[in-house]
Amino acid sequence: MEAQEEKVYVALGDELQDGYKTLEWTLRRWKSQPISIVILHVTYTLSGKDYVYTPFGKLPASCVSDAKLKILRKYEQEKIDKILSKYIAFCGKVKAEILNVEKYDEPIHKLILDLISGLHITKLVIGFAFIKSSSWKAKTAIGVSFYIHEHKVESCDLFIICGGKEVFLRGANYQRIMEDDKGVMVAKLKDKVSFKFFIEKMFLENRRSPFASSTRKDSSSMQNHWENCVQEIEIYYQKLCSNLDGEEDYEQETGTSQQPSPTEAIMLEMNANPNMSLAERIESLRKKISETHERIRLKKKETKANVERHANAERAICLCERRAQELEVQIKEEAGNRTELNKKLNTEKEQLNEVINDIEESKNRIKSVIELQSELSHKLHLSKMAKSQAEAQLQNEVVKRAEMVREIEVLRCGRDVFRRRIEFCREKDGIGMAARLSELSCCLREYTDEEIKLATDDFSELFRLKSGSDLSSVYKGRINHVTVAVKVLNQANGLSQEDFQAKVKLISNIRHPHLLAMMGYCSQPSCIVFEYMHNGSLRDILFSTKGKGNRARALWWHDRVRIAAEVCSAVCYLHMALPKPIVHGHLSPSNILLDRNLVAKVSGLGPNQYNYDESQVGWDIRAFGVLTLNLLTGGNWIDEDMLMDKAGLVRVLDDKAGPWPLDLAEGLVGLVLRCLSINNGPNKGLKMVTIMEELEEIRKKGDALIATGGYGCVDGDVSIDVPRVFLCPIFQEVMKDPQVAADGFSYEREAIAEWLRIGRDTSPMTKLKLDHKILVPNHNLRSLAQGWHDKRSLSYP
Repeated sequence: MEAQEEKVYVALGDELQDGYKTLEWTLRRWKSQPISIVILHVTYTLSGKDYVYTPFGKLPASCVSDAKLKILRKYEQEKIDKILSKYIAFCGKVKAEILNVEKYDEPIHKLILDLISGLHITKLVIGFAFIKSSSWKAKTAIGVSFYIHEHKVESCDLFIICGGKEVFLRGANYQRIMEDDKGVMVAKLKDKVSFKFFIEKMFLENRRSPFASSTRKDSSSMQNHWENCVQEIEIYYQKLCSNLDGEEDYEQETGTSQQPSPTEAIMLEMNANPNMSLAERIESLRKKISETHERIRLKKKETKANVERHANAERAICLCERRAQELEVQIKEEAGNRTELNKKLNTEKEQLNEVINDIEESKNRIKSVIELQSELSHKLHLSKMAKSQAEAQLQNEVVKRAEMVREIEVLRCGRDVFRRRIEFCREKDGIGMAARLSELSCCLREYTDEEIKLATDDFSELFRLKSGSDLSSVYKGRINHVTVAVKVLNQANGLSQEDFQAKVKLISNIRHPHLLAMMGYCSQPSCIVFEYMHNGSLRDILFSTKGKGNRARALWWHDRVRIAAEVCSAVCYLHMALPKPIVHGHLSPSNILLDRNLVAKVSGLGPNQYNYDESQVGWDIRAFGVLTLNLLTGGNWIDEDMLMDKAGLVRVLDDKAGPWPLDLAEGLVGLVLRCLSINNGPNKGLKMVTIMEELEEIRKKGDALIATGGYGCVDGDVSIDVPRVFLCPIFQEVMKDPQVAADGFSYEREAIAEWLRIGRDTSPMTKLKLDHKILVPNHNLRSLAQGWHDKRSLSYP
């Protein structure tokens, strides 16, 4: 069973640090026993005679208005409540409570004794600061301690604490002292003895002295006189002492005065001279009375000064009241500001609540997102498993495809042989066709207007190929199951019917394998029918941009050399015409057309070709140099600083043509420089025949390289050093992003996507219908192609 808690009453003042020390001593004293602490705090009721503490110092309560006094009381109460709450918190886990006791005019020592008897207090701890802060006019703090100690009930244990240490009360003779636990004196107090007591003692001693016996008669008369005046002297002396009582109390409390009181001084002097006669003692008493009168005079003077100070204090009080009024105005303003702040605070709280609600909604949404993420993660896991299975199947398909590729490679080798034979037959057929065309030059067919409109679907925009630079339009048509190109001349350009007939006659009389052949004409409207060139102009191939429309075929270096030789042979044929050379005048990549086999044919001839002078043949030579430069660099530009630098031109060779043989490239660069400088120095006599002979030598060297496989080319587009597995079956170029289609073959993503986009559902390789249109990235093939490309870049820097 737990021991019952014992109540320990602790009287504390308003000095926080002294209160902490007193509580600390109490907790340490009963730390091994279960106790509860009751903190005694005395609340003083202010009256007109009391003083109040203001920001301007200590002032009488009567000098402060009731409203201000109420505010000051409230302020003091809040201050005391804070101190008491700190006392409670200091006790920690020990149970503590506050007992407020109101004090009126009753002395503090009697109030404490009443509490001891009324509350049956058995343990009372009093802080010395608590006693010093109490108002007891006639006694000092030490006297209060001794009074409580002497008059308390025996069942109450009293503990006086000073500075966190217990002090003990001792009383001897007329002195009372306080000592700590080591016997060191902390304070002392002497009892006051009445003046009448010392006078009577003095006379009693004189009556017993020898001198008194010889003068007994005189003493008896003086005794009667003294007894009549002693009471008056006692009353007068008490009045004198009462004026000094407050000063003596203050000196004893503060411990600053070491001088004895007037009564003690008289007693000490009489005791020091016991042999003095009565007359001497009366004389000494008179001197002391004179000294006392002097002290009274000084006190009156001091009182007068105090009156002046009081007047000054009154003026200060008036200033304080005005200042207090100003403060009241400021307080009202502050109250208004506080009201506004409260309104703002309420608004902020509402906004904060809205933010909290938004946060809660966000949390709910995040929770939903997390759940969705978990579900998606599960689906992703399933997809990865499916992907792994698909990759395994794809790997098997890749192995099968590799076997098919090897078989295809064998077939391609055979195809190369057939292509060389076809090239030979093509040249042979070209010569035969030229002969046949020359035979038919005199019997060109003239088409009717209805035939032309039927062939071009009444000149539909869907059949328009381009608008010519000579204000003409070219349409794609079909006559007698043969695809043709119909060039319609605009009458607005001032071309008369005679000029049109002259142009028809000129073109019909000029026949060459590498000049665009005319198949017929129509007078109304004025149009000429040419053979159709499936690969468009050289400009479209050299300067085409990727991703726009159908992708143009790449021209490899040996094709470019061949095209240059074919164009040169056509221009050379024109320059050798009789009776005077024919100057083309508009030789450019846009007037060089390519058929389905990339055979070059020159177009753009007109009746104005007869108007050129023989001295203007150099225009075609220079234009041919620019054309050859376009074939070398793949660009439509000329840098004048690089024209005289052969090594610089070699560095800007078009990499889309494949790895150029350096000796052939240097030969072409030298030929270009000579053509471009036709009007300068030793190159003025340069003829197209000479250029054609040099080009034929360069072409033969290129054919020899192809035959030996050094810088060979397959299919007119692809170098033989490129593994076939890296080539796109559609673009015939090294794939950058290979994708596996439903037929099991890999294609360039852009090519197969365009193939499927235009509505084709068959395989580009097998021509069979595709099961689906899903494309799967071929990462293995892509990494192999990238490795090959990096290795090739190192081999051909």
